[in-house]
Amino acid sequence: MTTPSSTGRFPRNDIISLLDVNRQFNLAESTARDLTFGELLDLAGGPSALSALRLGYGTSAGLPRLREAVADQTCVTPDEVITTQGTALGLFLLAFELCRPGDEVVITTPCFPPTRNSLIGAGAELREIRLSFDDGYRLRAAEIEPHLGDRTRLVSLASPQNPNGVSTPIEEIEHLLEIMLRKSPTAFLFVDETYRDATYGDATPLPSAGSLGERVITGASVSKAHGAPGLRTGWLTVRDPDLRQRLILAKMNLVISGSPLDETLAAAILEQRDHILAPRRKMLADAITLTSRWVEHETAVLEWVKPDAGALCCIRLRSSVFDAARQRRFWELLPDAKLQLGDGAWFGESSGVFRLGFGYLPLPELTRALDALSGVLAAVVC
Repeated sequence: MTTPSSTGRFPRNDIISLLDVNRQFNLAESTARDLTFGELLDLAGGPSALSALRLGYGTSAGLPRLREAVADQTCVTPDEVITTQGTALGLFLLAFELCRPGDEVVITTPCFPPTRNSLIGAGAELREIRLSFDDGYRLRAAEIEPHLGDRTRLVSLASPQNPNGVSTPIEEIEHLLEIMLRKSPTAFLFVDETYRDATYGDATPLPSAGSLGERVITGASVSKAHGAPGLRTGWLTVRDPDLRQRLILAKMNLVISGSPLDETLAAAILEQRDHILAPRRKMLADAITLTSRWVEHETAVLEWVKPDAGALCCIRLRSSVFDAARQRRFWELLPDAKLQLGDGAWFGESSGVFRLGFGYLPLPELTRALDALSGVLAAVVC
């Protein structure tokens, strides 16, 4: 549940509970399996390869090695990459630097709560465009057009989206850019591509939007697809040279630089991303198949939007079965069943929708978790 804060700049959101609670059947996580520090050390060449690493300040733009690795997968140059402490900090820097009182940011929802709240914390005025479960959460550029104007400084979207894993085709993003150039020519488009590499099996990731022009900024991190959220290392691609220098200056004043150790380890991850991503993509393919079969088995009480990528999806309790009292009972029974789910209200949806993460648990544990969830559903509707 999201509630306004009476004193702070950032609205409270109960998604923060995921940092404090980790039940046995954790279906609330949106990441792939976590890398261990030992695995990371091996990727980096072992302890000896890091023994001479100096733990001084890095540059505010970021570790050159990491920026080169990011550039290699986003079709920009290393000079057009700025490292950040997670994608959310990158979006905060954008809003803080681009927006002044009265300026607006257009954002699509449902969305990852810090994505929205970082904009609020930076003082931006939001124009929210709600995407529909019944329409498969598909983003259409024409629906954004009426919300654009002279006061628009930033348009923010994610592809694939969190909480639902739905991607926006690159052609639709190009169409949106054409509209923005007409309606809001000074605005920038931010595309969060955090889940772009979290594809299923042999599926090819969508191309990055980073190469579409100077008005496009992309962000991502090693947190989701790569399994290293604890590194807190992400990046922006910023092709506009003036904005890039402003953001580097803003970052220097807020955090000075990233950690040389974290950025070195993140660079090792990206340099060996095929080695890291291949087994995760296979596991995600198996997990989405398992989840799809489970939803089909529970189709009398559930419906879902099948994701295009990512380790997550949105599932809805059928309104014909779950009235308000049954919805409450559903959420009340989860702790006793050792289950965690992401409440749709956290993301701008209703509590009749939940985010289910299918990529975090090993497959045998995922099977047991889904069985436990079936038990809760049966207990509510019996």
